[in-house]
Amino acid sequence: MNILKISTDWAKAEVFSTAFFLYFGVAFLLAALGFWRMGRTDLAKAYVIPLLVAGVLLMIIGAGLVYTNKSRITTFASDYATDPVAFVTAEIERAEATLKEYRTVVFTAIPIIIAAATLVILFLPSPGWRAAGITTIAMLTVILLIDGNAGARMEAYYEQLISIHS
Repeated sequence: MNILKISTDWAKAEVFSTAFFLYFGVAFLLAALGFWRMGRTDLAKAYVIPLLVAGVLLMIIGAGLVYTNKSRITTFASDYATDPVAFVTAEIERAEATLKEYRTVVFTAIPIIIAAATLVILFLPSPGWRAAGITTIAMLTVILLIDGNAGARMEAYYEQLISIHS
């Protein structure tokens, strides 16, 4: 097994996956534009600001992750050439920390926030609160979809690193 190829393939898959944050961000921004231009009801008009905020947040997340993973790809070769054992050890530590983050943030905090947003929709039925709650649920669902796949990919990458390190 070539650890450099495994690491590079993982990072390339991350770049592809995290680019979907950008695509969904654009979709949210286009939806905001649509509600702004064609929204006639109070609820439709109330979606504009939450969708803009969610779209911008998804764009920021996507741009940051794409940039981070692209730059990681370029440093893999030099880091591996400098010290292969240190490279694998550092990747194992980073993978462990990332998996721990996924468990805490993605698979615990986000479902709790989705539940809270559901309660907002149920108990605060004004158009603004309803639009904010529904948009929050939509944005966090996108994050769960993308990060759920990224978490599974990270788990597989971590297992490969451990098998090589042993």
